[in-house]
Amino acid sequence: MARVAGIKDVARRAEVSVGTVSNVINRPEAVLPETRARVLAAIEELGYVRSESARQLRAGRSRIMALLVLDMGNPFFVDVARGAERAARKAGLGVMVCNSDQDPAEEAEYLGLFAEQRVCGVLVTPADATGRNLAAFHRHRIPFVLVDRVASGGGTCSVSVDDVRGGALAVGHLVSAGHRSVAYVSGPGDLQQIRDRREGALAALAEGGLPPGALVEISSERLDVAAGRDAGARLLGLVPRPTAVFCANDLLALGVLQALYAAGVRVPHDMAIVGYDDIEFAAAAAVPLTSVRRPAAVMGRMAAELLLEESDDEDGTHEHRDVVLRPELVVRASSTMPDGGRAGGAASAPAGPGAPGALPNT
Repeated sequence: MARVAGIKDVARRAEVSVGTVSNVINRPEAVLPETRARVLAAIEELGYVRSESARQLRAGRSRIMALLVLDMGNPFFVDVARGAERAARKAGLGVMVCNSDQDPAEEAEYLGLFAEQRVCGVLVTPADATGRNLAAFHRHRIPFVLVDRVASGGGTCSVSVDDVRGGALAVGHLVSAGHRSVAYVSGPGDLQQIRDRREGALAALAEGGLPPGALVEISSERLDVAAGRDAGARLLGLVPRPTAVFCANDLLALGVLQALYAAGVRVPHDMAIVGYDDIEFAAAAAVPLTSVRRPAAVMGRMAAELLLEESDDEDGTHEHRDVVLRPELVVRASSTMPDGGRAGGAASAPAGPGAPGALPNT
């Protein structure tokens, strides 16, 4: 295998000092044009590439921002990554995207890897509800920002969405359409977002004059399509069966939709469905899915900008902030009848808090 050309090889070929080569790479304006041209020609001829690891050792920090999410199979997190990447690239940084798979042990391993690689900062959607993993990582003095979580204690920045409002929008929409019994296909109970969406759903029922028992929870340990199909099968077995279902994310909703379709249940005629996140596939489903939109790319971009602001803070003036964005209800065919009638065979009921429609993002 041929030896990789180093900076000394470039200096030798251009007949200049190693310091001059370094200046051409890092401060080209400090080098005479003729000398700079000779060095660049040598770099091109030898195929020299600067060693990032050597630069990292000198600087004590890499030019990589890490992003650790719960599930890269969920298009929501793909959009978060895209938003973060745009902000990072604008600042001349790369992004390392990793997937904890909702596993606290995987999360701990990745956080250890980030510390070893001396990343400039971390964007993280925590899998460990106890916070122990992040508390251990905090000792490395590497800044991090929580994504899709609200920070507690003021020790870090966070970017999240008002999921209580989101749950209220979803179920309020169903209540305003006349549904008096709503299933809630939830996810892991230790996730705050799942609890917040349930809280909003219960608030919408109360505002519509319905008791808490009108929300029938079908729990799930995962937030994917397969878990949605399983939840759909359990939903079909309920007696009496709710006339509407609110799912904690769109992947669950798509799985429920598949189960209902396979059983011959018409959506929205026999069962209305509302999802959460408004991923790209929601609008493209066999029955376009009503969903609560969260601005994923905006979340990623804002989180990256907060991280860059903190990592560039040399005088200690950075103030941690919790940014909470507002969700938006996007109504499609899965919850509304084409003729304007009521879906799910439901009787009329008072309008809930989600009835007016969309809220702007802030």
